[in-house]
Amino acid sequence: MDVVSSHHSNNRIPSLTFALWVSLASISMMFAGFMSAYIVRQAAGNWFEFVLPAHFLWSTGVLLVSSGSIFMAQRMFNQRNEIKYKSLLVLTFVLGLVFIVLQYEGWMAMQAEGIDLKGNPSGAFVYVISGVHVAHVLGGLAVLAVALLHAFLLPFNVSQVRKERLERTAYYWHYVDLLWVVLFLFLNYYR
Repeated sequence: MDVVSSHHSNNRIPSLTFALWVSLASISMMFAGFMSAYIVRQAAGNWFEFVLPAHFLWSTGVLLVSSGSIFMAQRMFNQRNEIKYKSLLVLTFVLGLVFIVLQYEGWMAMQAEGIDLKGNPSGAFVYVISGVHVAHVLGGLAVLAVALLHAFLLPFNVSQVRKERLERTAYYWHYVDLLWVVLFLFLNYYR
């Protein structure tokens, strides 16, 4: 009886991981709403078409590299390679900051072209969608900051609790990366 009950408990999704998946589903619905509103508003006419500044493409590449770096950080943690794990975690955090800087520079490039929040709705949608995404990246950076504190202040120990914590951090980071790729493709090619 004990073997059966312990077997079932090992197959359960940890409650914090389940909460994360529910949160990600909610965030997905919010961005689906933004994309739907974009499509509906675009069909209404008076839509100014413009090319997204290259900063948005560069930021996409940076975020994809950061997804690879957190994946490798997780792998190095599980392989008990403390130095590479910590280095890759720092790299992921720095790349997240670079992403935000590139987004800001993209917004400034749009401003320089005369595309602002108060003008045509096409520009406003880009600002809102990318801005809300940046807010979620900032949330990811906060989680990464906690992961960095754990990495550098706690004794290195590959425990189940720490593995699950790092796994949730990686899930969220991969999610915001994938979300941006979808948003970038949508904003860049749905014209």
